[in-house]
Formats: sequence, C-alpha cells, structure tokens
Amino acid sequence: MYERLYYRGDTANGAAPSFLDIADPGDRLVVVQSFSKAFLMTGWRMGYLVMPPDMTPHIGKLLEFNTSCAPVFVQRAALAALEQAETITPRIVAHLKRCRDTLVPRLQALPGVHTSAAPGGMYAFLRIEGEGDSLQLAKRLVAEVGLGLAPGIAFAPEAEGWLRWCFASRELARLERGAQRLADWLARPGRAP
Repeated sequence: MYERLYYRGDTANGAAPSFLDIADPGDRLVVVQSFSKAFLMTGWRMGYLVMPPDMTPHIGKLLEFNTSCAPVFVQRAALAALEQAETITPRIVAHLKRCRDTLVPRLQALPGVHTSAAPGGMYAFLRIEGEGDSLQLAKRLVAEVGLGLAPGIAFAPEAEGWLRWCFASRELARLERGAQRLADWLARPGRAP
C-alpha cells in the first residue's frame, strides 16, 4: 500500500524494496496494491493485484463471490491516476517527506519521547517513557489535549506501548501545533500515567 511513498532514491523505480524485485515471473507471489495512499484515493476502495497469469482464474473465482464491481467513476479515476502517476506521486512523496521532516525532529526533541524517521509511508511511531497502555494513553491525549493518535496495540501485540501519528497533513503548521500540544502535556506538573 505504501511502496510508492518512499523517500529514498536508492531504488531503480523510486519505490520501496519489494519481493517483486527478486521474484521470478512464475513465482506464486501475490502482491496487493491500492490507490488509497499514493494517489490520495482513501475510501474509494480501489486496488489491484500483481500475480502470475496462471493464478488469475483462481483469484477471479475468489473475488467474484466476495467483491462486487467498483463503480465506473472510481475505475476511471484509477486509470487517470495511473496515467498521471509520474506527475502526481512524486509531488505527494515530496510533501509527505516535508511533513515527516517537520514532525519527527520536534518529537525527538521532547524529553522521554522515542521515535525515528521512517524511510517511507505517512506515519511516525513514538513511545513515551513511563507510558505502557497505548490505548489508554491515546484516549488520554484525545481527552486532555485534543491530540488524536492511534494506539500501537491496534496494529499488533508487539506495538503495545507505541503510538502512531499520521503526518499526512495539508499544513505543516498543524503538525507543529500537534507537537506543541504533546510538549505541553508532557510538561504538565504532576502528570501521571
């Protein structure tokens, strides 16, 4: 879903490394792609599969009974997105990189906050020392300072104690305000987990 949202220029096609880079055409590898992130079509529920041609009839049977056809306007939008990919996606990636590079250093400067800059995607994962229950922490941040972050536990047991911050924002100032809200919350006297 995020392969085109890659900030490093060390691959031939500008995308994140993939099993497709090393797979043989006959390998039974199915890669699910989506238009939602790299083409800003979130909620349109449009995607595609990359797979060996001999798997097409079998996948077709599976999809026939659990997925109906996407609306025509969504199909046309997806085609337009593919035709404009070389123009649109680099602009999106550049903007997301600016967003990441605005937010992550501010988070890293906060005492007790641990995070790093991801090489792609649109999320920063952070951990706050002394805070363990990510769901309760996310609820507190919404209630106490109006900062909506996703709890790590929603993604995997290994992500407990972490929060996910989506930095895909039109305005860099919004990210700065969010980081300041977190800084103010962390600095509150007597703040207890």
